[in-house]
Order: sequence, then structure tokens, then C-alpha cells
Amino acid sequence: MSLIQEIKNYKPFNEQEECDREEMLSYMENNADYLERENRIAHFTSSIWTINRARTKTLMVYHNIYNSWSWVGGHADGVEDLCSVALRELREETGVANAHLLSPDIFSLEILTVDGHIRKGIYVPSHLHMNVTYLAEADENEKLIVNEAENQAVKWWSFEEALKVSAEPWFVERIYKKLIEKLAASNLVG
Repeated sequence: MSLIQEIKNYKPFNEQEECDREEMLSYMENNADYLERENRIAHFTSSIWTINRARTKTLMVYHNIYNSWSWVGGHADGVEDLCSVALRELREETGVANAHLLSPDIFSLEILTVDGHIRKGIYVPSHLHMNVTYLAEADENEKLIVNEAENQAVKWWSFEEALKVSAEPWFVERIYKKLIEKLAASNLVG
């Protein structure tokens, strides 16, 4: 199934997702390069909300650019299968290779603002990430690695702690709290 069809089929959880879904679909219909980061206005990214087997913790990285604890994710870079992008990013950024998706379906949608920053010595202007999130489960005892090109640390946090350690208030209020609520509403947590 194409990414545009997956997003069309996605059932939004709240008003934020409904609005963002509508904007994503419009953007995809009007911008052929929506999967490429060379599109400096907006492009697709993929994240993975990774939880432990007890479903009480989430895996986060201390991101170099954002200087904050955050979920794992990355750019599509031309790949339409955003689920594979999310799993690849999880392996590259944390070392977790044995995670499994709790569903192959999209778990969450969000349009994220990215402030201008320096990456590899080059200025990247402010832009939007049209983000698709997947839900995975992993063994919290699996060996973790730090990918120094991307992050400074990798750690499992309780959901409550995850909301406190992020230095990005918008992510905490609009995204991380939503992901925790969606998880609770999904009957995946006892």
C-alpha cells in the first residue's frame, strides 16, 4: 500500500492528528519531492515510539541537534516505506536490533516544526517534518549503543520520567502525552 493510501486510511486520534493528516495529504498531492530532505520547506520523517515488554517505559535518545531527550526517528530520504525507516533509525541510533512492531499500521501522525540549525557544518533553514510514528516493543535488557553522530546518550525512561526529561515543551504536551494516552487507550497496557 502506498504511503498516501496509508495516511488516507489512518483514523486520527484527536484534532491535532485530523488537522495534520489533512495537511499531509494536501502536501503530498502538491509536492512530488515530499520524501526528500532537499525539499527545504517540508518533508516526511518517521519516528518509532519504543516501549519495553512490561509496557511501562520508553526508549529515548539525547539528541545532539535538539539538545534534549527525544524519541527515535529520521528522514525518509526517498524511501516510501516509513515503517522500515523507523526500524532502521532505531537500530542506528540505539543499537536495538530485535524490536518488533506491535502493529504494521501507523500509530500516530504529527507535523513538527524544526528550527534552523547547523548540521555537518551547513546551515539548515527552519522547516517542517511531516512525521509518521510507529509503535514497537523491545527488550530493555538488549545492549544499547550511542551513535555519537546523532546522540549523546540512550536510555529507558518510565513514561512519567520521559515527560520530565524532555526539554521540548511542545513535544511533551502535544506528542509524548498523546502517545502515552494512545498506548493506554489501545488496551496494550495492563
